[in-house]
Amino acid sequence: MAWIVVLVVLAVVGYGIALYNRLVRARQMAEEGWSGIDVQLKRRADLLPNLVETVQGYATHEREVLQRVTELRNQARAVPPDDVAQRAQVEGLLSGAIGRLLAVVENYPDLKANQNFLQLQEQLATIENEVQMARRYYNGATRDLNVLVESFPSNLVAGFAGFVKRAFFETDEESRAVPKVSFPR
Repeated sequence: MAWIVVLVVLAVVGYGIALYNRLVRARQMAEEGWSGIDVQLKRRADLLPNLVETVQGYATHEREVLQRVTELRNQARAVPPDDVAQRAQVEGLLSGAIGRLLAVVENYPDLKANQNFLQLQEQLATIENEVQMARRYYNGATRDLNVLVESFPSNLVAGFAGFVKRAFFETDEESRAVPKVSFPR
């Protein structure tokens, strides 16, 4: 009879250890996903001054759009690294501002033909695609972690070990909208 109790206790402890290890793995996958987003966002932030400078040379009266991109870039860099929701909000606004900046370029044929600008635009498009891939990976890893943190019986181990839900990296509707550009006539 005692060996049955010992066997049950060992099974419960073993199951708890297995759940804990799954939680650790899920947390590490989410952290890896966030790291991937962070790297791409830093690459984009580093590219933006060159893009803004190139556009400034051609579009001298588009100061408002250029200033907004610069302001949002600085705001994005000031957000604490672990504040996913705030970072997603600011980065979403920055994406919208970049879209408006690129829409402004349509009025400047010489700029559209400038080799330096074309290379910067291509790099930006590549980075934006990589941000989206990293965001999907992070959100998938976060979903898996959050399911483990909330579902029974892994929620018991998660609560005991201090695991918490993570925020998804989501953008708002405004940042996904097609930019509207109007010029005085």
